[in-house]
Amino acid sequence: MAKKSDVAVIAHQRKVLGGGLDELRKLLTDEISDELIWYEVPKSKKSPKMIRKALKKGAKTIFVWGGDGMVQRAVDTLAGTDTTMAILPAGTANLFATNLGIPEDLPEAVRIGLHGKKKKLDLGRINGEHFAVMAGAGFDGHLIAEADRGAKDQMGKLAYVWTGLRHIQDDPSPTKIKVDGNTWFEGEASCVLFGNVSTITGGIHAFDDAKPDDGWIEVGVATSQNAIEWARTLGRMAFGRSDSSPFVQITRAKRVEVTFAEPTLYELDGGDREMTRKLKVTVVPGGVTVRVPKEKEEDSATAG
Repeated sequence: MAKKSDVAVIAHQRKVLGGGLDELRKLLTDEISDELIWYEVPKSKKSPKMIRKALKKGAKTIFVWGGDGMVQRAVDTLAGTDTTMAILPAGTANLFATNLGIPEDLPEAVRIGLHGKKKKLDLGRINGEHFAVMAGAGFDGHLIAEADRGAKDQMGKLAYVWTGLRHIQDDPSPTKIKVDGNTWFEGEASCVLFGNVSTITGGIHAFDDAKPDDGWIEVGVATSQNAIEWARTLGRMAFGRSDSSPFVQITRAKRVEVTFAEPTLYELDGGDREMTRKLKVTVVPGGVTVRVPKEKEEDSATAG
């Protein structure tokens, strides 16, 4: 009987990349002589149970096949462990992989997962749940999760400006934001964002200076209240710096508390959560270990 490997695969059955799961199995077994730990799930919310099973079986590297929803469930489960995550960007949105330089090329993503640099990356934690890319409340769910993919293919970044304008919230909410214990914002807010990386859907830089290894969470609030103001705001996000908009304020923090006047829907890494009047957000420095391209590691070291 083959010896169990310390490499595991947790795969979303409905996601596609390259030649699919058959190609993935071949690529891995060509390099790993032992028997893989292998689990497939029909939806991302089923993955934490399988990840915990893989950990009990001794997995030291877990390949996550799917989009940002799968990655979010994985980092929430792996946070604080010594197990390394390898990302296979097979989802509709692969924002974390994109920010890390992991391509939508299956053989190359597998190579990075097996031989790339191990890097400890920060996570955000919102109302008790970890996220890798960003979280927020208000307008951002429309911008990130509801962009028309057909329009994106034709219009690029402009598609997200157009999508955003189609889903403008009717009324901003009275909002209070405390940053590291001090009141930073109090007033009418259309959107509150928390970012661990810079680039979001469509290549838009919501947080131009964000890095997933700097020990901070970026915080942004938008006060746009009509189509003209949102057009200016989204245009700056798509083609300039977000903080150059008169309707955007940005800072960074270790700990954030947000209070809304009315229950508000929030999201993390593109997944909706229940409505709430309060958000508590913290940074988790070095919360998860991820395999990244070697050049990304070298660039980060040079920049530092």
